[in-house]
Amino acid sequence: MKRTRLLTGVGLALALGFCGTGAWTYAQARTDDALAYGRERDRALADGRKSVAVLTTLDASTRQRAEKGIASWRAASTGPLREELGGTEAKTGASARGTVTEAAVTALDTRTGTAKLITTVRVEVTPAGTKQPTTDRKRLEAVLARTDEGEWKVRALSAVPVTGERTARDVGETSEEKESSGR
Repeated sequence: MKRTRLLTGVGLALALGFCGTGAWTYAQARTDDALAYGRERDRALADGRKSVAVLTTLDASTRQRAEKGIASWRAASTGPLREELGGTEAKTGASARGTVTEAAVTALDTRTGTAKLITTVRVEVTPAGTKQPTTDRKRLEAVLARTDEGEWKVRALSAVPVTGERTARDVGETSEEKESSGR
């Protein structure tokens, strides 16, 4: 009988210790700055991906759809980019649909509410009067700013130049051949 009580007491003490440790670990994690930083990074990434997709998309099949697309651009942007897009005239013409295939936050300052995002975008452009789109891939860098509502919007958008690619002419040439040709 004593042995049963002793085992029950030890088991109860271990269970209480395990529960106490779990509660303490959970409380530490909820107030952890790294966790808050990670959540903000994830919000910036999600909002930035969505905004870049909007900014690389425009249905210009009709003037009304083009106006709606430009309004979407303004809603996804802030600052000088938003002002610049406000002056865009809606016209019918080629339509484009951008899809963000890859994205990463390269810089984040939660104190000032700024971030940089690099993305790879697949853009399908359909010229006016045709049904067959052409596909192009773009690499873009977006500067994001956190609004008063806590949303991340694009403040600046620029193309990232592709470096280190070899041309067809470079393939097969030795370094001596390049030097002798002056390249």
